[in-house]
Amino acid sequence: MTPSRPTGSQLGLLVRQVRDAMRERWEHELIGAGHDLNFSQFLTIKKLADGVAGATELARIAELSGGAMTRLLDRLQERGLVERVPDPDDRRALRIHLTAAGRAIAADIAECGERVRDAALAGLGVDQQRQFVALLEHVRDNLSSRDA
Repeated sequence: MTPSRPTGSQLGLLVRQVRDAMRERWEHELIGAGHDLNFSQFLTIKKLADGVAGATELARIAELSGGAMTRLLDRLQERGLVERVPDPDDRRALRIHLTAAGRAIAADIAECGERVRDAALAGLGVDQQRQFVALLEHVRDNLSSRDA
């Protein structure tokens, strides 16, 4: 007997469950590594480790409002992990940089992310992992299409 196609609600619930489980595992890994960081802080530090970013871009990535991102950055700055500097191209804007302490944590939390990835993909061969990511990207692109 051929299994029936998943319903939209089944698919949506499964995607949400995977997302929530990934976030929970990330926070568990961060705590286990001795970092008092939530998932949004993790994403912010990770993005800043990839290069300089503004608060608006960071808020979008962390799925936070502008005010919530400002408070998150305030906490990271109080901990000495980030600094805000004037944007040379726009004197009204600030750029956010990791400090040396922030860069040190970024390297360590990247390892936490690798452990979460390994746990999520355990039991899948490299080809299956690539196919899984390609399928997720395809679904994302289908849903992001302007023609939909």
